[in-house]
Amino acid sequence: MADNFHKPTLFAANKFEAFQGGDDPAAISRVAHETAQALLNRVRSDPDPATVERLVAYTDENGIDAVAELWSRATPRSLPGALWRIYLIRMLIRQDPEGCAYLYQRGTDAAATIDPLVAGAAVPTGPTEIMILADEILRGLFTGDFAVALDRGAAYCRVTAVGAAAIADDLELTEPHRSSELTTRALRFSTTAAEFAACARLWRRDSLE
Repeated sequence: MADNFHKPTLFAANKFEAFQGGDDPAAISRVAHETAQALLNRVRSDPDPATVERLVAYTDENGIDAVAELWSRATPRSLPGALWRIYLIRMLIRQDPEGCAYLYQRGTDAAATIDPLVAGAAVPTGPTEIMILADEILRGLFTGDFAVALDRGAAYCRVTAVGAAAIADDLELTEPHRSSELTTRALRFSTTAAEFAACARLWRRDSLE
């Protein structure tokens, strides 16, 4: 599944929406919401460390397809939609930690907000640090404040978007095609950040379903 990326990392445009579910949207939606609620309620009511770690590492051993089949068709501002996107972000990071760290560090250097602090990656942020951040965010959905974990995910995406946009500006004249790809990447990360932030607000109002 991994592509051969070069710095700056150019995630394929279909990475965020690459998986399709079955043919019955109502059935897909029902299963997505039921499984997400059941999983989250069970783990958060009894957060056994071994179980949590298995869930965090689930896609490492089983691939992203099983998670995608359950949740990838869910609306972004929903519980299964949020879980799917956090798992997908983690997969992208583990697929190319060097490239993700490069974009994130560039975004940290250029950011004029507190987003790097909210995301919480160690500084300077290299491949190891960015993978640790991904695990912390996903683990936080199961064991910590769910909304805070989503806020950290949103901050990560915003910082990465800033980094991608900054590099796109650098390449606009010399490598316009790569610049365009990075601009698209920045927009996609910005959109995902907004979705995470909306889900966090819904969770705090007990309205994330």
